[in-house]
Amino acid sequence: MSLLKILLMAFSFIFWAAGLVMLTVGIWAKISLEEYLVLSTNNYPNTPLILLATGGAVLLWGFLGCISAAVEKQCLLRTYGLFLVAVLIAGLAAGLSALFYRRDIAEGFQSGLQNAVLSYSEDEEKADALDAIQRALHCCGVHSYRDWFESPWSLEQQENHLGHNNGSVPSSCCKTRKGCHNSPLSQKVLTINREGCFKKVCDFVSDNMFYIATVTLGLALMQIVGIVLSCLLATKINHQMPDAVPT
Repeated sequence: MSLLKILLMAFSFIFWAAGLVMLTVGIWAKISLEEYLVLSTNNYPNTPLILLATGGAVLLWGFLGCISAAVEKQCLLRTYGLFLVAVLIAGLAAGLSALFYRRDIAEGFQSGLQNAVLSYSEDEEKADALDAIQRALHCCGVHSYRDWFESPWSLEQQENHLGHNNGSVPSSCCKTRKGCHNSPLSQKVLTINREGCFKKVCDFVSDNMFYIATVTLGLALMQIVGIVLSCLLATKINHQMPDAVPT
């Protein structure tokens, strides 16, 4: 039994560390992906919060696993095993969903980017998110910088610069602010990023979703080891319990 006890305690420590990783990833996702999730028309804004909550729960239950192995209590071991089963199911569902629904996520970003361009002068939150993405990914518009030309914001800029019909893009599209700041474009558009943001956003989110899904699936499959160890230790304890003395 001592070997099973040591193995389960070692696993519980690894499980606790995995919870710490999930908590860290949740914080990173909250900081790094929030601007991207704001622009998605799909309902994924709470994904970082889910990671944070899951990581916190795993931290607590990893600690419970160490205690249950140390005190060798059947009820605690069985409770810990049931929690690991729940984590296994949830992890498989979350990881597979992230892999299979990446196309839906991409489509949500496409329509979200289009809406952000059209409502640029009206929706400040989406405008700020779009500006941040255009600066960070060095892109402009949805599929190209020309997507801005028919936007209400660009038409307003052209009205403010009478005689210029070349279209206008926000300063966040500029490689350098000089000669580009919210003004109609010249014939040579060398001062702006001409590639659209949709492909770059999709690549960025898809890559990160793949890594997150892979880690989630790996952690979920790791739970099988913990389930087996907790069940074996609980069974061993049950077999070693003295039979009740008949009265």
